[in-house]
Amino acid sequence: MLALAISSTSPNRLKLIEADKPNCSVNEALVAVHATSLNRGELRLLGIRPDGWIPGQDVVGIVERAAANGSGPVVGTRVAALVDQAGWAEYVAVPTDRLAVIPDGVSFASAATLPVAGTTALRTLRHGGDLAGQPVLITGASGAVGRFQIQIAREQGASVTAIASARHHDDLRDLGAEQVVQSIELAGGSFSLITESVGGKSLADAIERVAPGGTIVMFGSSSGELTRVGFRQFVPGHEGARLQTFAYYTSGPAIGADIAVLLDLVAAGRLETRVVMTVPWTDIGQALDALRQRGFSGKAVLTVV
Repeated sequence: MLALAISSTSPNRLKLIEADKPNCSVNEALVAVHATSLNRGELRLLGIRPDGWIPGQDVVGIVERAAANGSGPVVGTRVAALVDQAGWAEYVAVPTDRLAVIPDGVSFASAATLPVAGTTALRTLRHGGDLAGQPVLITGASGAVGRFQIQIAREQGASVTAIASARHHDDLRDLGAEQVVQSIELAGGSFSLITESVGGKSLADAIERVAPGGTIVMFGSSSGELTRVGFRQFVPGHEGARLQTFAYYTSGPAIGADIAVLLDLVAAGRLETRVVMTVPWTDIGQALDALRQRGFSGKAVLTVV
């Protein structure tokens, strides 16, 4: 099979190679990949992984061979999945608890946006408990995760404040944000849940706005800046507040069930997936450049077949 692998001597550190078709464990299905989408975290992996390593986490395609233990979908089923690596290939072996069936009417491209970004949004919001009637603050809200967080939080009855540059304000209001501002200092009130992906000053400002007993979930640091955190930032005024880290790969089992929840929302027209760029996987350099330059708000999808 063909795969995109790390190559330190190639443009964008990637090279199309011939690789062995993966061997499946008894609980894994073999999926013929039709599309994948890019995630910002993959940019970092391209810089640190060794030659020959195959990236790729978001996978959509068709079950080529069902799991030997009888779990998961049958041959020919359209599926979406989240894998830790090796998704940028023609075939990938996927544990069946990481698979979800794509409903009729949901395209491969739309489904490809969900595994990493969608489950991150869903699972970070769960740290806030019952969100009905609760004020929620989302930083870095114009990114793929932030866009999903706004919609899911509103679906659960939260009052959402989004932080993003001015050019995104109308768009994020259309998604359901009640208040959209350019910085946390301009946001009114305190918040029972804050999802924080910027780091640096943004995280420090978030601590100043978390309600007593509230939660800040850190799931990224796009600024690349460190934040000095101390007891006096929380007391007085934010007693009992919690600072929680989140990474999808340690966020719990059965991630396929959460992908299925998201796919059902898409099928029902209650969750927008924005595909802003679709290119053949052999033209991945174009999509990577746009991602590095933050040239879009949404997701870039690579088509494999």
